[in-house]
Amino acid sequence: MFTRLTPFAVSQNIYDIDVNFFVKNKIKYIFCDLDNTLDAYYSEIASDKAIDFKNKVQKKGIKLIVISNNTKKRVSKYAKSLNCDYLYSTRKPLIFKLKSFIKKNQIDKNNAIIIGDQVFTDVWFGNRLEIKTILCENLVPKDQFFTKINKFFDKYIRKYLTKKGKMKSWREL
Repeated sequence: MFTRLTPFAVSQNIYDIDVNFFVKNKIKYIFCDLDNTLDAYYSEIASDKAIDFKNKVQKKGIKLIVISNNTKKRVSKYAKSLNCDYLYSTRKPLIFKLKSFIKKNQIDKNNAIIIGDQVFTDVWFGNRLEIKTILCENLVPKDQFFTKINKFFDKYIRKYLTKKGKMKSWREL
């Protein structure tokens, strides 16, 4: 039960993940959610932590791509400050936009991972695309209104998956 909602791995946050984890798992592309995964939803530009993370993975030959359901104005400004590619208004968990991007750029899904803070928009989205997922906790406690609705159900799914031993830390893999 809840197989489509089960992440490949979990982490407290994206910044706790050792870059060598990605190398070990042959990851060449990190599709990363923006709001409350890379930075707080109210951060207009990339934080020093986000820039440092991007530089670390880039040194290992891994490309970071920001994906978000947010607007072009919001995502493009942030991604430009991070100097990375991005997809906006992806409408996660719908898969058509990222699926098209993957096909156009000839990305092997076995060499990609999706990192996000929500079960329904990030994990379900990644699993439907057959891409590994890492589920993180919120970077900050404050969320956008619509996200609060998802998070209400999210906490019960996380609790169930934890009880069933399905929430494996990236450190265990």
